[in-house]
This record gives sequence, C-alpha cells and structure tokens, in this order.
Amino acid sequence: MVYLSNMVLPEGLIIRKYQENDYPEVESFWNKNGLGGSHRGDSIQIVENTLAAGGHLLVMLASDGEIAGTSWLTNDKRRTYLHHFGIAEIFRGKGLSKILLEESLKLAAQDGFQVKIEVHRENLPALNLYKKAGFKYLGDYDVYMIRDFSQI
Repeated sequence: MVYLSNMVLPEGLIIRKYQENDYPEVESFWNKNGLGGSHRGDSIQIVENTLAAGGHLLVMLASDGEIAGTSWLTNDKRRTYLHHFGIAEIFRGKGLSKILLEESLKLAAQDGFQVKIEVHRENLPALNLYKKAGFKYLGDYDVYMIRDFSQI
C-alpha cells in the first residue's frame, strides 16, 4: 500500500486493528516506550470500553509478532483524541510514524470529529511529525489531571 506521504510500509510490517489477546504485549510496549500502562490508568477493560464506544487501537507488527508501534484513538463524540502513539526505538528513523499517523488520521476522518493530541513540548520528533500532518498549536493551555481518585 502506498500512502499520501509516498511512503510504503516495509515488507514484513503490517498495521492492523487491536485484538483482545494483544493487550499484554501492547501494555508492555507502552511501558517500554513511556506511552502508558496500568500506572497511568490503562487496562484491558479501558481499552475494550473505548473500542466499544467507537474508538480505535492500531497495532503495527513486525513479521515475528513484535510490536513496532501503536496508535490509540478515543472520542467523546465531539473530538477524537490521539494518544499512546509511538514507534519502538529499533524501528525509528524509517518513516513508520508517518505511515501509522496517516492510518490513524484516516480512521479519525471516517469518524468525523476534530482530532486532538497532547505531546510533551520537548518531544521534538513528535512535534515535527504532528505539525507536518497539519496539527496546530492550541495555544496558552496547560493540561492538569487527577490520576488517583483516592486523592479527591
């Protein structure tokens, strides 16, 4: 398959939708790559709930079954939120993030909602990728969160 970015997914790699039995490897990938995990409130049930509510989780796999990347899209029926997006270190520098992002944005476009991301201001490769894809800085907003409800 050729993408708008003129990239071709290298032989031996596929992108497919998440399957329930993927969760242990997906969570391990997220933990290894600083994208998420149970310490951030992720669980198989949360993934399943978001998918049942119209979300998507894409998994990029190497021919040996190793996860090369993930992209999780959730929505609140107003916006699609792109998160847990990343490529494993050994697969970086090959343009795979552009291909995975393009696949993600195709799904977001089908859903018909605005797309929002949060990215660390020091993550320059991700910032450049998102800017090239058309994302614009929202401006002057700081994000705050309560992760542990026992604190309330």
